[in-house]
Amino acid sequence: MPLQETMFCAQQIKIPPELPDILKQFTKAAIRTQPQDVLQWAAAYFSALSKGEPLPVKERIEVPLAPGASLTPGFLKTLHKQLSPKGTVNVAELREKWKHLCLPEEELNAILQLDSFSEEVEWMKFLALGCSVLGESLLSSMKHACEILTKDPEGGAARIPFETFSFLYSYLASIDGEIPEEKTEAFLRGVKEQADQQTGMVLLRDFLSQPSTL
Repeated sequence: MPLQETMFCAQQIKIPPELPDILKQFTKAAIRTQPQDVLQWAAAYFSALSKGEPLPVKERIEVPLAPGASLTPGFLKTLHKQLSPKGTVNVAELREKWKHLCLPEEELNAILQLDSFSEEVEWMKFLALGCSVLGESLLSSMKHACEILTKDPEGGAARIPFETFSFLYSYLASIDGEIPEEKTEAFLRGVKEQADQQTGMVLLRDFLSQPSTL
C-alpha cells in the first residue's frame, strides 16, 4: 500500500536564514565561471565553501580566446588564487583543482610536458607555462602573467615587481631554448631601467613598447 504524502503548512516549513544568500552567491558564481559540468563544479564549489578554501570561481564571464579553447586567463587566475600560497604544488592536487574547473586533462598534461616536472611543481613556473599557452608570443604571455598577478584594478597598469617579471620572462625564454641569453639579459636591463623609476614595479607599457626576443 503506497504511503500517503505528508502535507506541511507554510508555518511548519522553516528555511535556514542563510540559505537564500548561499544559493544566490552560488548562482552568480556559476554564471561567471560557466563550467562545462555544472554538477562536478558544484561539488567542488560547496566542498571549498565548507572548508573555507578559495572557491573555484572566476571573477567575471569571459569570451574564449580561440574557438574550442579551454584554459582562459580567468581560469588560470582562479588556480593561482587556490594554489599560489603553497609555492610548490603536488601534481595530484593540481590535477584535482584542474578537474574541479572542468578543464580537459590532456591540456594539463600538455602544459606539464613543457618542462621536466616530477611529482612537485613550482607554482610560478606552471603559471608561466599556462600564460605561454594563452599567449601567441613571449610578450603576450608576459602580458597575461602581469594581468593575473597584479593587484591593480582590472584595466589598470597591471604592475608587478621586477623580480617577479624577470623570473617569469627568463624562465619562458629558457624553455623556448632558441633565445640567446645575452638577448634576454639586454631586454631585462631595459625593463629594469623603467622599473627603477617606478619603485621597482613593471608596467605593461614598459615592455610592450620595446622589442622582445620573441
